[in-house]
Amino acid sequence: MTERLAGMYAALMTGLTDAGDFDPDRQRALTDYVLRQGLAGLYVGGSSGESGLLDADELAAQQEVVADLARASGARLIAHVGMPSLRDSIRLAKQAKKLGYHGLSALPPHSYPFSDAEIEGYYRDLAAATDLPLIVYEVPIRTGRPIGLDTLVRILDLPNVAGIKFTSTDLFKFSMLRRRRPDATYFFGFDEIYLAGAALGADGGIGTTYNLLGKLYVALDAAIAARDLTRAQELQDVSQIFVEALLDIGVLPGMKAAFRTIGIDCGPTRAPMALRVEDAEDRMRAVLARDDVKPWLA
Repeated sequence: MTERLAGMYAALMTGLTDAGDFDPDRQRALTDYVLRQGLAGLYVGGSSGESGLLDADELAAQQEVVADLARASGARLIAHVGMPSLRDSIRLAKQAKKLGYHGLSALPPHSYPFSDAEIEGYYRDLAAATDLPLIVYEVPIRTGRPIGLDTLVRILDLPNVAGIKFTSTDLFKFSMLRRRRPDATYFFGFDEIYLAGAALGADGGIGTTYNLLGKLYVALDAAIAARDLTRAQELQDVSQIFVEALLDIGVLPGMKAAFRTIGIDCGPTRAPMALRVEDAEDRMRAVLARDDVKPWLA
């Protein structure tokens, strides 16, 4: 396996045309903005990138566009390759390896009610497909159910599995997992409560709102490292103000509306995902103009 993949990563969003097709030009504009924020790297092709609504060819094209842009930046790249089909996942994993990605990640299989044994088998086969370190994923809000603690421990013991992206509010489970496998890398996936995960030992975060406010999360992580709890709480409060505004709009549609207000058009989200309100841009413009939010725009 390669270097330890710790730090703060934007769960990169996807640029689409007005008709909803993958748009390399819009992807480049978005990625360029994200790369200027001082984050450790990019997490490419995940849920924040609408991967559940894209096909493998589109995700492969996105991998290539992002790799070309990031090559000179020093940013580390983790390719999310979790597809309904293991064949597609392995295909994307092998391409990411060829493109110079530093690691892989994948949702557990979730298109059917798979057993823990089937999930473990999926990760075993995917981890064996390349020599890149694999970050597995616990995200009950997306898959519909948590993976058992003992199963997660066995998965972390698989060859090439380097760690986990933990997107769950079950912080006791997170702590038990860390105690059982302290040498793994632990990413926390809920932006609005990153401080809680970091206080319990997270090695970094991977988040949607990092796309726009990556500087804020870099500063939050630095405050935590410096044990400046007061500053960390202040920064987490700013994050929560932004996230709270997104919830009424729809997180990804709201993020794209916010980007439009600063002159970066990422296109729409892919149907059936849609804005929940008609005044999304006005709402996001007002939030981004706040004195406590505006300084964190790149």
